[in-house]
Amino acid sequence: MPEKPRARTSTPSKGAHARDTSGHGRKAVTQVGPEKAARTACDWLQSFIIHRIESVCAVRHTEDGWCVAVDVLEVPRIPDTTSLLATYEVELDESGQPAEYRRVCRYHRGSANH
Repeated sequence: MPEKPRARTSTPSKGAHARDTSGHGRKAVTQVGPEKAARTACDWLQSFIIHRIESVCAVRHTEDGWCVAVDVLEVPRIPDTTSLLATYEVELDESGQPAEYRRVCRYHRGSANH
């Protein structure tokens, strides 16, 4: 059976950001990309709210780190299209540590615009 090629560990993963931390022109690479930011934001938000997380609807890199928008089921109803959802934004710093969250809107699942 042929051996699988090994992943290269010397190059940063896609989405990683480099910054100069030494003052000598060399750049240290942080390993916080959009996937890790989204996962961290969901885990952290879930520790504060009792509602079920539905999905991540946006991940945006900012000057200070990451902003992750998370959709949450706040009031389940029957039929499901009348359930009340909310979008929360979770801010993470450059190192991927959560800094704050806020609810930015509420909407019915079946609504065309929110």
